[in-house]
Amino acid sequence: MFTGKLGKLFRTTAFKLSLAYLVLFSVGAGLVLTRVGARVKEVLDEQIEQTVEAEIRALSEQYAQGGLRQLTAALERRVRAPGSSLYLLTTHSGEVIVGNIEPPTAIPVGGSQLVETPYQRRGEPGVEHPALLRLFLIPGGFRLLIGHDIEDHQVLRDILRQALGISLFWLALVGALGGLFVAHRMLERVDVMSASARRIMAGDLNERLAVTGAGDELDRLAENFNAMLDRILELMKGLREVSDNIAHDLKTPLTRLRNRAEAALRGASDNGEHREALLKVIEESDALIRVFDALLMIARAEAGYCSDNLAAYDAGAVVGDIVEMYEPVAEEQGVRLEASTDPGLVVAGSRELLGQAVVNLVDNALKYGSSGDKRQVDVSAKRVGDCVEITVADRGPGIASADRERVVGRFVRLENSRSRPGSGLGLSMAAAVARLHHGVLRIEDNAPGLRVVLSLPAIRTTVSRERA
Repeated sequence: MFTGKLGKLFRTTAFKLSLAYLVLFSVGAGLVLTRVGARVKEVLDEQIEQTVEAEIRALSEQYAQGGLRQLTAALERRVRAPGSSLYLLTTHSGEVIVGNIEPPTAIPVGGSQLVETPYQRRGEPGVEHPALLRLFLIPGGFRLLIGHDIEDHQVLRDILRQALGISLFWLALVGALGGLFVAHRMLERVDVMSASARRIMAGDLNERLAVTGAGDELDRLAENFNAMLDRILELMKGLREVSDNIAHDLKTPLTRLRNRAEAALRGASDNGEHREALLKVIEESDALIRVFDALLMIARAEAGYCSDNLAAYDAGAVVGDIVEMYEPVAEEQGVRLEASTDPGLVVAGSRELLGQAVVNLVDNALKYGSSGDKRQVDVSAKRVGDCVEITVADRGPGIASADRERVVGRFVRLENSRSRPGSGLGLSMAAAVARLHHGVLRIEDNAPGLRVVLSLPAIRTTVSRERA
């Protein structure tokens, strides 16, 4: 079981990412330390080269002033000095004249380059040490070897290599443990989220993914997933409500439709009665079709299916056209219909859906808000901050504050509106259109009466009223 859990940890993305970062960091650290070691060697070699050059110049001056005798005396003094460099003066046949090292097996050729070669100190036969030597040829066939021991350089390089090895070991160990810790923490949270997801798939739509409050990517994922679940639950709740409302509110017109058709078959005696019965059936059928069309439009608006036809248009022109269309209806009902619109009220959305929403609001105001002493409906469109607000206000009985949130639901009709024709979908349609346009629908008190405000985000683009 432990092996299975450990294998599960090794397969997590967090551990794989930690391992990848560990490898990259180890390679980088190795390259850096290798470069540091190479650079240290270059600096030390340059210092030795400069020292050898200076000694060659000094000894050349000694030879120029006093010949081989003065050169030999100078070399003897240098050999006896503590911490001296490496010197060896030989004849052309290899016979040692003066020096503190044995003749090396591989003598560098003459030139200006320092050559790394092993050497033996005088009095230490068989023990070789590394050195940088340079051969200087003297007239008469004499050879002068000058150099420096570089054993301490190799020690330094060994220290750097050892430090690199130890650093990589601890880096690998700490990185592996850290990767396992991070993977374990990540796996715990993922397992909790997976368990919640399984419960959700089993049907518990009230379950939500846990949010720790850390604000990391898993928290953001959980918050977005929870928001999606809230939206799904809201849509499913709306679907259940629509199904229930259809079952209740459409049962009556369907029953009435059937009864009229049955009564026409039983009691009609001439073509005139048959025609009248058929006209009533058609009227009931048209009312049902309008209800289903409204439901379809609301569903399409809430699902965003109408978003492909969104464009910039003048909302004031839409309001003006609808008010002009309803003026004869208002005049016939004895209602004064007042309109005021500002120019340049440009919004982005569906002109047809906004028009249908305003039609619903005006139609509701004329049906339910035209009672009382002052039979008047005011329609306005104006700019308020960054929004375009379309307001339809009446002087009717209004809606109680407790019912204003409920009234935007599908098929919701208040008691005082049951005697009038309608399906209870007008405000629901307007609210769906507002959400499609990223706006809101507000229901307020007009004291007396009702004021419905459709607030939509405005855009800066100007659209002519004729083209809108």
